[in-house]
Amino acid sequence: MPMAMAKHILLKTEAEALKIKALLDKGEAFDKLAKKHSICPSGKKGGDLGEVQPKQMVPAIDQIIFKKALKVIHGPVKSRFGYHLVQVYYRD
Repeated sequence: MPMAMAKHILLKTEAEALKIKALLDKGEAFDKLAKKHSICPSGKKGGDLGEVQPKQMVPAIDQIIFKKALKVIHGPVKSRFGYHLVQVYYRD
């Protein structure tokens, strides 16, 4: 079964997500922004979700983790939890 390592920043609104995405695009550290802004408990760990298996996450996030480019910041992606910015940093 494929494995991936991912991190994300979860925000309440698309506007917040776009603002944080702009900061990431300018080179600000993902971990630092996750700790400061993410509403997910993983934010305390810099947004690190650890090892993720297929179909473990909501479908929109699962699609990013297993089908999109590594190290690129993807999103914002809407789910029932809010708006996600996702970075996949390892996948085999």
